[in-house]
Amino acid sequence: MLRRSTLEMAGGNCTQVSEFMLTGFSDSPEIQAPLFVVFLLIYVTALVGNLGMILIVRLDSQLRTPMYFFLSNLSFIDLCYSTVVAPKMLADLLAERKAISYTACAIQICVFSQFDVMECFLLAAMAYDRYVAICHPLLYRVVMCPRLCVQLVAGSFLVGCVNVIAQTTGMLTLTFCGSNVIDLFFCDISPLLSLASSDSRVNHILLLVLASLTGVFTGLVISVVLHRNMCIFVYILEQPGRKPGFTSCVSWLIVTECFLLTGLFIYLQPSTKYSRDQDKVVSVFYTVVTPMLNPLIYSLRNKEVKAALRRAIERKTF
Repeated sequence: MLRRSTLEMAGGNCTQVSEFMLTGFSDSPEIQAPLFVVFLLIYVTALVGNLGMILIVRLDSQLRTPMYFFLSNLSFIDLCYSTVVAPKMLADLLAERKAISYTACAIQICVFSQFDVMECFLLAAMAYDRYVAICHPLLYRVVMCPRLCVQLVAGSFLVGCVNVIAQTTGMLTLTFCGSNVIDLFFCDISPLLSLASSDSRVNHILLLVLASLTGVFTGLVISVVLHRNMCIFVYILEQPGRKPGFTSCVSWLIVTECFLLTGLFIYLQPSTKYSRDQDKVVSVFYTVVTPMLNPLIYSLRNKEVKAALRRAIERKTF
């Protein structure tokens, strides 16, 4: 039996749900065991990659530039972002009862939303940084000064806080007296709103507006900077030996666009269509896979990072 508390409502008694049940990926042990191994490897790779990127940027003085300042903050966000979801998901893959309390669910939504919005705006700031560096190299040090870099990161944090406050305030006004089954592997705001017993139309509108402002705005910034400013790609292709840089830029662009598009796919679709298996696959990409891919793109395909790693290993060895 689920623990519940009774609330007095205008229309009568309401038995408020005190915990939710997550459906996860599958109830079959034959599938859960391989999924546990796969997602554990992905999560460990994300942890090692993002922690390594943070340490390398912090320890190597040659990487103390605006681009790597943004990269270290992106790695920190990805580290927190994946940790909010992955440990609970891995535990549920080995558990028979996939339950999460109302309080833990609310905390997971708040923290996840905070870092989700921060990553969107930080990616837009990184796109602007690359635009200035390649199209206006002589003004780069003047435009991308340390003060502006800190302001951009702080601004992404403040926007995330505003989003969390708006979502939390709206969520606290809702009651959950019916089904407590969330058809997903973690607590997210969209499937939770579909379980509300009280009127959640205002919350859905708020979610739609905030998701549009966040995803569409940052997506447009990245698209305008990296798609329409063709001088970036023309400049890279015209430089001898710059083909790897172009490849890294394209790889980052693909991962970034997929991150934004998958997030918009989840939050902008009608809530009645949420309980689908393809939604879980899309959610896995932007909650678990993207935090693993970002450090790999910037470390394995970046000569400066690899050189800094070699210097760190040599100092440790000798």
